[in-house]
This record gives sequence, structure tokens and C-alpha cells, in this order.
Amino acid sequence: MNDASAAQDRGRRGRPNYDRESILDIAVEVFNERGYDGTGMEELARRLGLSKSSIYHHVSGKEELLGLAVGRALDALFALIDEPVAAKLTPTARLEHIVRGSVEVLAAELPYVTLLLRVHGNSTTEQRALKRRREFDHRVAELVVLAAREGGIRADIDPHLASRLIFGTVNSLIEWYRPDGELPVPVLADAVATLVFGGLRSADPEVGTHPR
Repeated sequence: MNDASAAQDRGRRGRPNYDRESILDIAVEVFNERGYDGTGMEELARRLGLSKSSIYHHVSGKEELLGLAVGRALDALFALIDEPVAAKLTPTARLEHIVRGSVEVLAAELPYVTLLLRVHGNSTTEQRALKRRREFDHRVAELVVLAAREGGIRADIDPHLASRLIFGTVNSLIEWYRPDGELPVPVLADAVATLVFGGLRSADPEVGTHPR
């Protein structure tokens, strides 16, 4: 390789080479550190080592990045509800499947779920995300009603309250869980499900318990 080719090669190696997915990963990291409202395109460009025009080559701006990020987290959660295998389960078993799966989604998409849980509805994108979160909560609450009706869980707790308590427990994991720790995700999912359903199962010993 001659000197000119070597210099050109060093220039290519020294210049960050991002696609939209890798830009999104860094953007989510910055949004979580500084807050979405507190992050400008200048800061994103600095963290990426790119010009703003280079970022605009991939996305229209930071609101599109936010939409892609929260959409990724929401799509993963809705996929749990809509899984064909889950549709074949009893309501109680399906509810537990969703609780365990939501822990796995949080662990796999931790930065994205963290960002989703921090949106406040200050923009059109955030409002859409909150609307989808409410839809998810409503569908889980409907499942709680069916699970109580079949006797798998107690019926004396309001289903919407039960849904909020369930996912309040799951969502609290963003405050301390780290994927690079020593706690395996299946162990974490088992612990959450055990605690949640230990309180939700009927106190009446004559009522059927949740099928494993």
C-alpha cells in the first residue's frame, strides 16, 4: 500500500461509520442521560462524532429518533400479547406468560424501555407512545378480568389496579437491573412472577390454582 492509500485508509478508519440503528442506540443512551427535552441535535452530533447533516441523512431529527426508540419497546410488549402461542393458553397462564415475557423484554431492550417509561407527553410522539401504553394496560386489565373469572387469580382486586401494580413491579426494574450483572434473566422473571402471582392467586383453597 502506498502512502496516499494508507492515508486514505486511516481517514476512513478514523471517521465513524454509522447506520440508522447504531445512531438510534447512541441517541437513546443520550436521551436517558440528559433527558429527551434536554438533548439537542448538537449534542447528538458531538457524541456520534458526526455533523448534524450526516445525522439528517438517516433521520429527520430527534423526534423521529424518539419515535423509533419508544416504538421498538412498545412493539416488543405488544408482541407478547399477540403471540399465537399465548392465544392457546388459559387467561391465567397467558397473564403469567406476559408478566414473564415483559421482564425478558425489559432486560433485552433496557435502554429503550427506560426511555419509554420516562416520556411525559410533551410532544406528539410522546402522546402517541402514552396512548399505546394505555392500550397495553387496558388489554392486560381485560386479561386480569378473564383470569379472575376462571378462578386463576382472586377477583376482589380491581383489574385496572392489578394491572398497574403488576407492571409497576416490572417497570421498577429499570432503576437497578443491569444486563451485565450476575442475575440471569430467567431467574429474575421467575422471581417477579412468583411475587406477583403469590399475591394475585385466590386466598380460597377451593379455587383452582394457576396451571403451570
